[in-house]
Amino acid sequence: MLLLTIGYAVLALVAVLVCVDATSLYLAQKKLDGLADAAALAGADGFALTVEGGEPVARLTTDQVRAQAASLVGQVGGDARLVAAGTPDGESARVQVAVAWHPPVVTLFVPDGFVLQSTATSRTALR
Repeated sequence: MLLLTIGYAVLALVAVLVCVDATSLYLAQKKLDGLADAAALAGADGFALTVEGGEPVARLTTDQVRAQAASLVGQVGGDARLVAAGTPDGESARVQVAVAWHPPVVTLFVPDGFVLQSTATSRTALR
C-alpha cells in the first residue's frame, strides 16, 4: 500500500509541475500577443496624412511602421525583440515579435525552452 501511495504522490507532483509550466507558457504567449497588438497599433499610428481628390488619405510606409513598432517594443517589450514590421498595402501595419521562453520548473516532460512568436495587424482608417 505504501508503494502505491508513493507512486501516486510522484505522479501528482509531476502533474502539478507540468501544469505550472503549461500555465507559464500560456501567460507568456498572451503577453507576447498583447505586445504584438500594441506594436502594430503604434505602427499604424505612424501614417502620413495627404489629400487626394479633396479627401484626406492616411498612408503608411514600412520605415514609419518599423520605427514606431521598434520604439514601443524597446520601451515595454522586456526581453522581446522585433522580428519584422512593415506595411503590405500602405493602409495596415503588420508586426511580428518574438521572445525566448524557459519553463519556471524544468522536468523531464517539458523542453528547456523555445522561441515564441506573435504576429499582429492593425489598420489605419479615416472616417
